[in-house]
Amino acid sequence: MSGLRVTWEAMPLVVAPVALAYALFAATSVWLTVVDLRDHRLPNALVLPLYPLILVLFAVAALAGGDAAPLLRSLLGGGVLFLLYAALRALGGGVGGGDVKLAGVVGVVLGHTGWAAVLIGTAAAFVLGGVVALGLLATGRATRTTRIAFGPYLLGGAWLALAASIAA
Repeated sequence: MSGLRVTWEAMPLVVAPVALAYALFAATSVWLTVVDLRDHRLPNALVLPLYPLILVLFAVAALAGGDAAPLLRSLLGGGVLFLLYAALRALGGGVGGGDVKLAGVVGVVLGHTGWAAVLIGTAAAFVLGGVVALGLLATGRATRTTRIAFGPYLLGGAWLALAASIAA
């Protein structure tokens, strides 16, 4: 908690909302992965509610712990990834509108963990997607024009970054 000392009495009010936010993100990650692989879409009905739900949970933890830094990083991380993916979309980078919206959510979640997680998660998403795309091309299961759902790799990169932050 950034060197801040949280009393034992306040600890559940800090940990529980964060754990709930990650659990919500985990459950939705599975659901979105299945939908994107099957339908090549990331429905707004699944992605957009994550913004207020996760941010409110992170805000409760920040208030209980008296440390706003993780919440601020969440907001900035969400904004940075949203803008990065929006720029990629605008430049014809092959990402869809659902990917842009999901990237903002991923930035919110990873931002809470730290800037290293944002960087690792972003890089891992592109590495994972690239490796799979190369494998599909090499095996003849795809061509250069085949559409590949990117949401699963965006989420996979996020979970790799979260795992790396726990291991560190």
